[in-house]
Amino acid sequence: MNELKAAKILDPELQKSYLECKRLNSKHGKTYYLATLLLPPHKRPFVHALYGFARYADEIVDDLDSTLTAGQKTEWLDAWSKQILQDLRTGKSQDHIGMALIDTVKRFEIPYEHFEAFLKSMAMDLTITEYQSYNSLMEYVYGSAAVIGLQMVPILGLDNRFQSDSKYRALADEAAKKLGVAFQLANFIRDVGEDLERGRVYLPIDEWQQFGVTRADLEKRVVTANIKAALKFQINRVRRLQREADDGIKLLSKDSQPCILAASELYCGIVDEVEKIDYEIFKKRAKTSSWRRFKVALPAYFQAVRNR
Repeated sequence: MNELKAAKILDPELQKSYLECKRLNSKHGKTYYLATLLLPPHKRPFVHALYGFARYADEIVDDLDSTLTAGQKTEWLDAWSKQILQDLRTGKSQDHIGMALIDTVKRFEIPYEHFEAFLKSMAMDLTITEYQSYNSLMEYVYGSAAVIGLQMVPILGLDNRFQSDSKYRALADEAAKKLGVAFQLANFIRDVGEDLERGRVYLPIDEWQQFGVTRADLEKRVVTANIKAALKFQINRVRRLQREADDGIKLLSKDSQPCILAASELYCGIVDEVEKIDYEIFKKRAKTSSWRRFKVALPAYFQAVRNR
């Protein structure tokens, strides 16, 4: 509740919505939640609101325990999406997640189009099972990941030195998109096996084929030399995008930088864990260890305190 007071969120019903978003963050996004704790308290609820919205939509699409058919999920997502988009237009919501989201969007003037793009990508997950090229994948990843970075920038804020110059905002936005894409690609690399269980192959088919790997090869769930080579190619892309985003992070408000630097290290660090398990993505789930989280979070915490 101290975070809500610090953020000047005082309405009891609105507080309940923000707390539900925080619950979803703490339950499902442990690394993301850890990074969020590095932000000053008055910024955290708004990040929770964005996560809660994204997570709730993702649950509709990917809840493997659900008894709903694909058609029923499509109807549910479509109805919920239409209501949220309508709420974004009117600036009012009665939805248990939407209330916090709409409040956050209004406070920070986050463009409506970002949420439209996100929900479009969630709908794509219900009908598209593979992407032939990187360009076609990027249509999905823009909505599922890049726009989340764009939504975050107004909340994180730019350093005082850069706030009055629109070119710095554009640079920060570009970095946010690249980092969001890097996070998403790192997840795709880690989750090749899990995504196959959902009937999907996210990493581009033509890039698998460059290394002599077909979807049938992936379905065998045995890591070969060709699959390793293809994964190394994707890992190099993640690291390149991460490096390209670094300069943009330096444009952010000083009290936001430790959070994003830690998130970058931990999320992109997933590919390090894939290497550590010798690319055995079908047998093990590459996870960031508690020790690594501690090594990243502790110095980031002290830096965050100094920067406030």
